[in-house]
Amino acid sequence: MDAVNASESFPSAESRLRAVPPHALVATAGSLLAERFGAQDVALLLADYGLTVLQPVTHLPHTGEPVSAYDGPAGTAFTSQKPVVEVIADTATERVHLPITVRGDRLGILTVRVPATSADPATVLGLGEFATALGHEVATAGRDTDLYLQARRTRRLTLAAEMQWQLLPGRGCARREYTIGAHLEPAYAVGGDNFDWSTSADHLTLTVTDGMGQGIDASLLTSLAVSALRNARRAGIGLADQAALADQAVFAQYGGKAYASTLLLRFELDTGTVRAVDAGSPQLYRLGDTGIDLIELEAQLPLGMFEETPYEEQTFQVAPGDRLVAISTGVHGTRSATGDVFGERALRQILSATRQTPPHETARAVVAGLIEHFGSKDLTSDAAVVCLDWTGRNIDRARLTPEAT
Repeated sequence: MDAVNASESFPSAESRLRAVPPHALVATAGSLLAERFGAQDVALLLADYGLTVLQPVTHLPHTGEPVSAYDGPAGTAFTSQKPVVEVIADTATERVHLPITVRGDRLGILTVRVPATSADPATVLGLGEFATALGHEVATAGRDTDLYLQARRTRRLTLAAEMQWQLLPGRGCARREYTIGAHLEPAYAVGGDNFDWSTSADHLTLTVTDGMGQGIDASLLTSLAVSALRNARRAGIGLADQAALADQAVFAQYGGKAYASTLLLRFELDTGTVRAVDAGSPQLYRLGDTGIDLIELEAQLPLGMFEETPYEEQTFQVAPGDRLVAISTGVHGTRSATGDVFGERALRQILSATRQTPPHETARAVVAGLIEHFGSKDLTSDAAVVCLDWTGRNIDRARLTPEAT
């Protein structure tokens, strides 16, 4: 099938995917790909919460054997976000591994075995378009079925982790002006760390929150803080007022006995001007032409520590090509067995070594380096990492030092 005909067939394919029950997406995809491309085997593999393996979606609770999320043909396609064609020995077929990504959020891989004579560039392009369409349906189906959420799990989540993962917007987001990749650990037992973002025609708002405590108590605290921030943001008020209203909500519930450290950032997409409120301990690094710099913001009180805390915004500038990395306390404050703080040396080495890798891989590398630094996968504190590559629109201004506004 040529590329034009394949492209023309996709509206029909998307309609058929939308028409079936959520649990039938994989079977329907297999039927559609067999009709259009002569596919013999079709498998949907979703990335687990720890981004370590890709798990086949089958008849749960049983599942197929997982494969690495960063090695082998499927892992390479997932990591590189490019199709990988695998030649199958002693057969007249080839296996095509296609990234499934929805608006920058990497979900997994669609693997399709097709006749070797059909694995031409036009067919791979058509398969890629189909994978994207399927990804959107999988993301939507999550509202009506637990199937795809269950398929992402290598083991049971704690209740606190369940709450935190449901609170997240995703693990990535991409637009012309920026690309975001984020990672959270320990994936199956996280309690108080969170990241959140929202984009509009002209702005991007990004927050990193670290609720004090552990387990369900930390998760409840963070859920309240993030929900309060969203409620204030959706009311259309400024960044400092968003922090103030969330501060009041947390204090009203806990009376100062529990609080949430939060970094709030609001990017102007036209100019690269960033408004910031540093309400606690998350740190922000910038990788640019001059190296790696810790962006020094005025440290203000965490949300909920005292009643009616006033907050002030600061501003700084980002330029096309800049990379920002925001990390929670569980990253920069973690010590090794010898007492070395991760953020002082090891973090900078990892950020420098991964400067040319995509934001998703940098975020994952930071967490992997943290685990190595700590000496165990059983981290004593939650760790949240958000990596943002700034492309901007058309203005490349000199960077400004942070100043109160």
